[in-house]
Amino acid sequence: MLRKKRLRSGYTTGACAAAAAKAATMLLLSSKLGVKGSKRIKDVEIPFPDGTRVAFKVHSSGFNADDDSAFASVIKDAGDDPDVTNGAEITATSRISEYRSELKQEGDCPGFTGAAVESGLSPISLIIKGGNGVGTITKPGLPVPIGEPAINPVPRKMIQEAVMAAISNLGGDCPGFTGAAVESGLSPTSSIEITISVTDGEKLAKKTLNSRLGIIGGISILGTTGIVRPISSEAWTATISSSMDVAKAMGHSEIVLSAGRASELAHMRKYKLPDECYVMMGDYLEFTLLEAKKHGFKKIYLCAQWAKMLKIAMATPQTHVRHGALDTEKAVEFLNTIGIKISKEHKFNTAREIFDLIHSVFNNQQSTIFTKVCSAAKKYAEGISSGIPVMPHLVSYEGEIIAGNE
Repeated sequence: MLRKKRLRSGYTTGACAAAAAKAATMLLLSSKLGVKGSKRIKDVEIPFPDGTRVAFKVHSSGFNADDDSAFASVIKDAGDDPDVTNGAEITATSRISEYRSELKQEGDCPGFTGAAVESGLSPISLIIKGGNGVGTITKPGLPVPIGEPAINPVPRKMIQEAVMAAISNLGGDCPGFTGAAVESGLSPTSSIEITISVTDGEKLAKKTLNSRLGIIGGISILGTTGIVRPISSEAWTATISSSMDVAKAMGHSEIVLSAGRASELAHMRKYKLPDECYVMMGDYLEFTLLEAKKHGFKKIYLCAQWAKMLKIAMATPQTHVRHGALDTEKAVEFLNTIGIKISKEHKFNTAREIFDLIHSVFNNQQSTIFTKVCSAAKKYAEGISSGIPVMPHLVSYEGEIIAGNE
């Protein structure tokens, strides 16, 4: 008996950005102190949200004399997850600003070590910027304000903690920032600027739904745990939720759920709703319907091609093949129960073959047959959406809407 290979986990763009930021800051401060061998950092260790510490290999690093900054990069390893950013180079550039306008109140001085660093307190202010390849937020509804770089809250916190850990290695003490901290150029009025950039980030973003979410110019720096679970639903369901957040923030009361790009495009061509209304649910039917209910939408359009719509009509909450391929014998039994008489003598390998039979044998009745399937899908979906009307639209393999149920 063959054993399935255990899939390998990887790390988020947020974790890689934090590791690069720590390495760049370490290099910056050690270079300013004239530490021997400070032109290269091989690896760094950073804290994760769950309290663990993880080591990262630094891909490249160096010092920019022109603007008195240091940089370091980390290559993202997403493990066995099919992530579009797997292998991307994530770079952080670190520089010291001479002064900041606001000072810590009442001489707040937690120091740089132990609990003070872990709490996020520090006399040093941290400015996080987005560079080339990192998107900018242009629509409301996301956890980052309009105009800010698309670096989510957890990655921002990870970057802050990693940078403060780099500073704490100097051993600077309050008050006065004596010793190495002062010699490196830090003071209670210093700011450290961290700029995160992603090589080919704008090109990678075209493979994501960022533009629909109002994130332009590059990818998002994401992650809630620092870890990418292989073939996990987390990234997909997070995108579904974010898409609905944006749609709601833009004032839309209707939403279009599609199983894939072909069915989505078919609805766009015919109904031309605003882009923000379209949510790619993929195979996560039940999750998406419940999320739509949670967001308070008034109407839901549901678009899918034959195999997916048939699965939905047969009351399948998760339509991906890994959760079970369509049982064609059960599909024929189901079709018979809703008045579509197909002989059990017919043997089918795929749902497409059933679709083709309906076209060839039931040519004059196919519109009625497809409408019946949509009606069954509507009944099941509305059982989940609990009162929110669902309007299914069946899309042909040529990309046209051929049936629906209002």
